[in-house]
Amino acid sequence: MPPLDDLRAAAAAEAASLGTGFVGTEHLFLAWLTTATGPLAEFVNSTGLTAEAFREIVASGKVGGRGAPPGAEGGVSTRAGKVLLLAVERATAAGREEPTPDDLVLALVAEPHGAIARALTNHRIKPSKLKTLGREPGADRSRPNPPAPKLEPEARARRQEPTPSEPTPTARPAARSPRRDPEIDDIPEPRAPERPKLTPGKLEPIRPAPEPPRRWSPWMLLYLAVPASIVLSRQGGSELWIFALACLAVLPLAALMGTATEHLAAHTGPTLGGLMNATFGNAAELIIAVVALRAGLVDLVKASITGSILGNLLLILGLALVAGGLRRESLSFNRTAAGMGTVMLTLAIAALLMPAIFHSAHPISIGDEVTLSEVVAVILAVTYSLSLLFALRTHRPLFMRDASDRRAATTGGWSIGKSFLILAVATVGVAIESEILVGVIEPATRALGVSEVFLGLILIPIIGNAAEHSTAIVAAFKGDTDLALQIAVGSSTQVALFVAPVLVLVAPWLTHTPMSLVFTPLEVAGLAVAVVASGFITLDGESNWFEGAQLVALYAILGAAAWFI
Repeated sequence: MPPLDDLRAAAAAEAASLGTGFVGTEHLFLAWLTTATGPLAEFVNSTGLTAEAFREIVASGKVGGRGAPPGAEGGVSTRAGKVLLLAVERATAAGREEPTPDDLVLALVAEPHGAIARALTNHRIKPSKLKTLGREPGADRSRPNPPAPKLEPEARARRQEPTPSEPTPTARPAARSPRRDPEIDDIPEPRAPERPKLTPGKLEPIRPAPEPPRRWSPWMLLYLAVPASIVLSRQGGSELWIFALACLAVLPLAALMGTATEHLAAHTGPTLGGLMNATFGNAAELIIAVVALRAGLVDLVKASITGSILGNLLLILGLALVAGGLRRESLSFNRTAAGMGTVMLTLAIAALLMPAIFHSAHPISIGDEVTLSEVVAVILAVTYSLSLLFALRTHRPLFMRDASDRRAATTGGWSIGKSFLILAVATVGVAIESEILVGVIEPATRALGVSEVFLGLILIPIIGNAAEHSTAIVAAFKGDTDLALQIAVGSSTQVALFVAPVLVLVAPWLTHTPMSLVFTPLEVAGLAVAVVASGFITLDGESNWFEGAQLVALYAILGAAAWFI
């Protein structure tokens, strides 16, 4: 078993090979898998969690790091430094002068995060099993220590032990009562004042220097479309120009709503933050749909529901896989989380399409169609509440990303008051631009020669979710395919379980024409094909750029068909 210093050096080499500027807990675990031997390592390898398998998990979830390259003078993250300290404390409690690599891995799995948590979940490894295997060889914690074995005189002389004729109080250790090993059974959170002094160049964590915030970006030019669209609509300008400016104005405002929500989530904790992200994830699109319902554009709203799901599952997921495949021959992601998300989405889409299927098989009156749609909407809303309970409480590790990464991303972010203020201003801005956009849809469609169904199926979903879509594509390009899948599949599920039911239930109060969930045959076929195609791609845990290109091609075919409606 290599000493701990050699393991740290191997972790630094793994971090450098993955392009990370500091040693994190995942690099320490990867180095242990590469170099460790013994019962603990044999058990982990027998589950399929080898160094190669874990390296793929780290590479697929890596966002990237900056800072000084790891080496003799430092480069461990704060969490990795704490784990190293816990390994030292465990060795001290066990009476050893130097910690072993097994001490380190037991500290790593005590509270697994990020790639380590995903790896343990994927391979069905319980930390308690590792703690049991990591106990001292031959030590039985349930009874006193056995007497020391008898040694020959020569062996006693070599060990400088007294002979049996000269007994001493220390010749044979007294039996000890059973006790718990706090470093194995209940690893405590070390308090800062009680930590041993860190030796410079060994365990001192060096945080990467934060990048200075960007004061200006070319995308900020889109904010100019907000006042331009308002002024042009007040002065009665060209409907086509007003339509184009309103579409451009929604893009930065929707992105601002998403940014404010992320900063609020950073202050509220993982559960409430996840609930806020789930609630406001499609807020811009929901506002546009509500304004369109007030204007009586029911067909446009229904097309926007199906168009949002199709855009996420085909266009965005396809572009994300193409972007990720530009640098890699194959893409891997968390198969368990992707499978659960796809199954939940499939069931949601099946329930969403049930009124349309029932309408085709058993034609009924419009009033009965609306009643059936309202019943389905209530059931979908209840299912959405259960999905939040599943993702945020009972099975949180399968869906949540490393909390330390989220905190690092929002370090030095907005305060709660500033986040609420910006969220409120952006929401009002989106509502104003939605009014302008909806007000010129009919003349704009006549000028462009397209139908309202095409606008709802293709254009409106892209405008409302452009910021989230760009996040998924950029994340996949950087190697974070799990995040791209979470955005594409999760956003589609939210539309089916939350946005559609809300629109059906509020329609009677907004318009004299209630809204049903009876979609056109093209929309029904498109949703069915999209769910099946995305499911085949995500359920095996691997993909490539060509599969993404095929999804984009399928979306283009559906868009071409909608053009002729």
